[in-house]
Amino acid sequence: MLLLYLLTFAAAIQAHNQLLPGSCNFESNTCGYTSDADFTSWTLHKDGHFVAVDAATTDVQVDEMSADAVPQRDSTGVLLSPALEQGEWSCLRLVYQITGSGSLSVLQRMEGKSFDKPLWSNQEPSDSWVISSMDLQNNTEPYRVVIEGKPGGSPGSSVAVFEIHISPGYCLDCDFEESHLCGYSNQWNANVNWFVGGGGAQLLHNDMLDDHTYNNKTGTFMYVDSVYAKTFKEVAKLVSPMTMVPMSGCLSFQYQRSEERGNLFSVYTRDRLGQYQELWKAGTENQSEWSGTSGEWIPVQVDLKAPYSIQVVFEVSFNSPRGGRVAVDDFSFSPEFCSTDSEPTFDPSIANCDFESGFCRYTQDQGTGSWRRVSVKPNIFRNGDHTTGAGSFLLAHSRLNPRSDYINRLISPTLPGNTKFCLRFYYSLRGFNQTGQALTVYLQPLQQSSSQEKIWTQGEKSRGIWIGTDVTFQTSQPAKVVFVSTCRSFWDCGSVALDDISVNLGDCELTAAAGSLTSSLPGHCDFEAGLCGYTQDKHSDDADWEWRRGPTPTSYTGPRGDHTLGLGYYLYLEASPLLPGQGVRLLSSLLRGSRGPQCLRFFYHMYGSGTGQLNVRLNKGGEDVLLWQRSGEQSVAWLRATMEYQCDSQHAIVFEAIRGSSVRSDIAIDDIILECGPCPEMEIKATVGTSNEIE
Repeated sequence: MLLLYLLTFAAAIQAHNQLLPGSCNFESNTCGYTSDADFTSWTLHKDGHFVAVDAATTDVQVDEMSADAVPQRDSTGVLLSPALEQGEWSCLRLVYQITGSGSLSVLQRMEGKSFDKPLWSNQEPSDSWVISSMDLQNNTEPYRVVIEGKPGGSPGSSVAVFEIHISPGYCLDCDFEESHLCGYSNQWNANVNWFVGGGGAQLLHNDMLDDHTYNNKTGTFMYVDSVYAKTFKEVAKLVSPMTMVPMSGCLSFQYQRSEERGNLFSVYTRDRLGQYQELWKAGTENQSEWSGTSGEWIPVQVDLKAPYSIQVVFEVSFNSPRGGRVAVDDFSFSPEFCSTDSEPTFDPSIANCDFESGFCRYTQDQGTGSWRRVSVKPNIFRNGDHTTGAGSFLLAHSRLNPRSDYINRLISPTLPGNTKFCLRFYYSLRGFNQTGQALTVYLQPLQQSSSQEKIWTQGEKSRGIWIGTDVTFQTSQPAKVVFVSTCRSFWDCGSVALDDISVNLGDCELTAAAGSLTSSLPGHCDFEAGLCGYTQDKHSDDADWEWRRGPTPTSYTGPRGDHTLGLGYYLYLEASPLLPGQGVRLLSSLLRGSRGPQCLRFFYHMYGSGTGQLNVRLNKGGEDVLLWQRSGEQSVAWLRATMEYQCDSQHAIVFEAIRGSSVRSDIAIDDIILECGPCPEMEIKATVGTSNEIE
């Protein structure tokens, strides 16, 4: 008995020693975590060993961490870790509870940066403590973990944090020796479930061997048994934490299995949409070296490629109550593939192109019509490209051709087989002729014997705007994407423009969060779901920016659609109710100062004979500093503005639009991106012209 106690104690000490700085169980103090004085204070509950932020009340709370902090009407609480320096990957595990309503977010704050990097967030209330895991990538600079709790407005709502564990390695790593099981969970089933085995406990079968980690009876592992199975359809699922960053490498684990013919054991990945992809399946061929020793732990290594968030699912099903059992232990992940022969994760960016510097890796069929790369100077008659408003794009059927009934085919580089992709691009219908065959997208396999597959066809009839679209498709073999525009006759010729093609791995619904401005990244806003934290200036302006979709009410001014999607939302100044010289102001949230440059990019639309002025200002300490300005009519197209600035103290960005001499003075903005660091490229100078010449 004494020996059992010592072994258990030694295992606990070893697990405890693996915790890194930033870990805290809040038993007697906050381990260096502090409340941000600009927000509601987190309260340390000594009896319950947790910190919490509650819905706003009229009483002043006593705070162990910041006694002088005064609660605000906004109940948001921000908890800051001490400065951390971790040069290797680590895993942050958070034990928390949301009571009533509210949200909890974890962010990473780098020294000298204005924006916090979102790592994880959740809004689902629970009746008990919940564990979530997130990988912290290796970092050469100090950072702080930021925990932001927002209790809802309903009475009794609160957000509490019980423990913060930061351990070396990846969140997929687990030896199941700790009670939190590294965030792995059993997906409950009425009859078959995963249980914790070992730890000195008696199992349903006495012949279960020692665990793999310590090779003794006190170590623990996970197992599932068929004794309660009733139907073959019943499946036991052990589910890993959701990965939060792109990962590729080798997943290793140990397993043992009895009664091979009585059960099926497989490992899958499951994405946020619930779609499964098989990684590995147990069979007699997997056990050729181990079949001689019953109950021996068998090692498995399998390549894992996760360019988007996934969970690893260990799935077992039985065909009868005598289907045996399966046990697993010691999961680990390495960023190196299991074999040097493994193909690296495909880089889909080879198929991206904005046509600013040519056709990239796209080609055309010889002997057919051709896509022309063209540019349009900013003018008041004809729309420019989508990328900047003053750059290049492709145009089909732009030259008169003596032949009729021909097609233009634009062909992408080769994409690998057995892979799901998301294709995004922008198209714009031009001219006044028929558009039934304007644009169709096919998937063309490399094998000549295979026929091409239509994956998208143009249905939207709106003209003169860039329309964004996305297409999810699956390749069963290596293939190319082909953009096809058909010209049957002069009156039935699909005049269409194409720009900003991008390809990502995975379903478009999965990659939207990574590729869209709606991903809640601080400083980003495409106005598709509101103002993203930007606010109207109620004190210094004469009206509000208006949120709109489609054209503005006044003719010959304003955009026909937004820049993000063509059919989405933007903000604009409605000139008709204002007097000349009156304006509107939009304020960003307060931004921390930065030691280095900041890059601000956005799109603006200034079309109309009476257009006034658009200003971008930096507000610091109540005083405005002008960063950028445009006056008068600029173009019928959305134009991109790019500017760098530097500010080492707290500030806000102000977008100010001023009405011009007439009601034809609608001014619009869209797709704001504010990032730390220098701008990747300087703005293309937009010189206003009156010509609609294509260069």
